[in-house]
Amino acid sequence: MLTLVVGGFLGSGKTTTIINTGKYLVGKGHKVAIIVNEIGEIGIDGDIINKFGFDTKEITNGCICCSLKMGLRSTVITLFNSYKPDVLIIEPTGIAFPNVIKREVELMDLGEGAEIAPLVTLIDGSRFKHLLKEMKHFSKRQIEDAEILAINKVDLMDRMQIPIVAESVQQLNKKAKVIQISGNTTDEKFYDFMNLILPEDMLNGFQRTALQQAGTAETAKPSIAPANTISLISKKNMDMIRDEQETENSIDASGVATYAAEYRINGRLDIDKAKKIANDVMTGIKSEVLKHSPEFIGHVKMFLDSDVDTVKMNFTAYFEDPKLELIETGKNETPILKILSAISNMEKADLVNIVDSFTTDVFKRYGIGIEKIDPHHHHEHSPHH
Repeated sequence: MLTLVVGGFLGSGKTTTIINTGKYLVGKGHKVAIIVNEIGEIGIDGDIINKFGFDTKEITNGCICCSLKMGLRSTVITLFNSYKPDVLIIEPTGIAFPNVIKREVELMDLGEGAEIAPLVTLIDGSRFKHLLKEMKHFSKRQIEDAEILAINKVDLMDRMQIPIVAESVQQLNKKAKVIQISGNTTDEKFYDFMNLILPEDMLNGFQRTALQQAGTAETAKPSIAPANTISLISKKNMDMIRDEQETENSIDASGVATYAAEYRINGRLDIDKAKKIANDVMTGIKSEVLKHSPEFIGHVKMFLDSDVDTVKMNFTAYFEDPKLELIETGKNETPILKILSAISNMEKADLVNIVDSFTTDVFKRYGIGIEKIDPHHHHEHSPHH
């Protein structure tokens, strides 16, 4: 199993890039698994990735680089033992320190048949100067720790600005390889990116090794302990992890307020009305957030099920209008609304109040009832969740 960690600040395009990476690898005949780390207790990105046919595991309610290391470890081990993917992709939350996640995987010492690719950090080129202004210390840390830096969303940038941003990024991390991509397209730049992070000879060689190991699995000695044990790393390494948990709380270090909420929709909701509701909710949230953090950077994203298909909306900065996208999910027996919000330089209590009040008020205005779901209570999702 080859493990690839793809980090980057909130809204840098990680999920879209990972989906295209997964599709690329599957097209090459590789078996892919993905671990998604979400903020809060509501999973969103994993829903979308699942739609594309990848096996995913969501780790929510915190950051896998601090409080949920045991959750990450047990998930990786389970995938390694049971699913046996050729490539495991880990998407940390945008307010994680990705190098800590990579070190955590290395400390698992999974043994023969497990390797880890260079650490990749995505940078939203269209927000680069705003990111450094609003989140200078945190974003520089993410950049400085990376081994490969991918300037993403170059399709949204002024062409004259691309080399300037590339040079600035390189100056922040002179040892890293810098490449330009547009994660939502699979063009020549994307294939160059794939060949850099996952060279064909590495993948082919790794796949041959995996097949050989599978052929001798019955007589081979297991390379790691069973999934239900914790004897994977030494006490010394366990102490190192506990020390990191105390000092590497990236959520606190980021200064970003976060809140995730999920609602069950009571009644029918056609796609046209769903689009209007989503737009009203997101426009209202952004307008109110600006009063608290006029130059915010972050990510607010919504997934709203209609009777058929799902409306996705998101925005990532104060100067950006909410973008709408339609996701073909088919019939939704139990329509769900999910909102994940993460805003720089804002109090969490204010963010919670804004999201909850605008959501309930807009649905009430349209005459549709919604019910907030307790994340600790088990419930059934619609088919794509």
